Amino acid sequence: MKFIADFHLHSKYSRATSPRMEIENIDIWSQKKGVKLIGTGDFTHPGWFKGLKEKLSPAEGGLFKIRKNNTETRFILSSEINCIYLKGGRVHRIHILLLAPSFDIVKKINTKLRKFGNLSIDGRPILRLSARDLAGIVLDISKECMIIPAHIYSPWFSLFGSRSGFNSLKECFESYSKYIYAVETGLSSDPPMSWRNSSLDKVALISNGDSHSPENIGREANAFNTNLNYISVINAIKSKNPKKFLHTIEFFPQEGKYYMDGHRSCSISLTPAQSKKQKNLCPKCGKPLTIGVLNRSEELADRKEGFRLPKATPFKYLIPLKEIIAEVLGVGINTKKVKKEHELLIKRFKNEFEVLLNVSRKDLSTSLIPEITEGIIRARKGKVQIIPGYDGVYGKIKVFSQKERSLFSKQKTFI
Repeated sequence: MKFIADFHLHSKYSRATSPRMEIENIDIWSQKKGVKLIGTGDFTHPGWFKGLKEKLSPAEGGLFKIRKNNTETRFILSSEINCIYLKGGRVHRIHILLLAPSFDIVKKINTKLRKFGNLSIDGRPILRLSARDLAGIVLDISKECMIIPAHIYSPWFSLFGSRSGFNSLKECFESYSKYIYAVETGLSSDPPMSWRNSSLDKVALISNGDSHSPENIGREANAFNTNLNYISVINAIKSKNPKKFLHTIEFFPQEGKYYMDGHRSCSISLTPAQSKKQKNLCPKCGKPLTIGVLNRSEELADRKEGFRLPKATPFKYLIPLKEIIAEVLGVGINTKKVKKEHELLIKRFKNEFEVLLNVSRKDLSTSLIPEITEGIIRARKGKVQIIPGYDGVYGKIKVFSQKERSLFSKQKTFI
């Protein structure tokens, strides 16, 4: 069966996360977005783990469903670990996404990891443990677990991060690198950036929302056509079988908050070439720039820009539906007006991914004002205008020019 999966999110127990990130709200928003398989997040946290065991019951092999609600959403046990450790005279900070097939296995993982840090402090715990040793502990408990480096180019906490990472999977995971079957590209990068790095040819490139609020579920995701159970999904990723792992769903990477180099305090954003001329120092204050994802991916690339990996898993860009509605109506994304129109549209076409990816222009035009229909079609075709993000500042993606937006009436609503 065809379905969309988002493996990476956080619960209310993680820092800087909405208190609404309860399992019931995750279920509701997964349905609204069109995500069939969603990660639980934070299985290492004692309070969240207890709640998961109380609220979820077994479904198809290795997956779970909400015990009291008969919804179609399926959950996969997941968590993100923050490994901070010294290696080679340098401090490394690596975020690792874990997937596991059962509560019994998760319990064993948590028992082991408790020795390396306080799991109760944060849903994404800080462990004094290397990424290599984490992989060893988890895989010794179960070879069915997945070890997935998260948002691999993010400057501060990632496998390749400019501030704290490594230059290769092998350097980071050593002998366990052969058990790394997938990496998460992150919001600020897309697959073509990783196709230029031949060391990643053997691993799958997956995309996830890394959501800290229910509304952001599925802002990036993965499309499958396989049996709905843990082993089938994991094998589809490992094999990169194009008939089973269909494509990823991507942010425009420029919208990510670490795409360009920059210095947020001085409102400075630079291309890699500009940063090089400045010797990676802010031209205003002289402090070090935060070297972004674009620069770091180019530094690691051993292929020319535009290279496409043969038989690569395809991808599709999208802009969140609320952003398109807000742009057309000329109001903020979190306003009541946008919320109302978004809910009406979901009710009409079932879920957000259906609207953004599949519904024909003709069918959209029967329910939407022309500008919103045009916005969705432009986003599908990549016809957008971009102000890139940098140093923790999200980029801005627009589907209409300023002149076009000035012509829209703020009073327009759906037909």
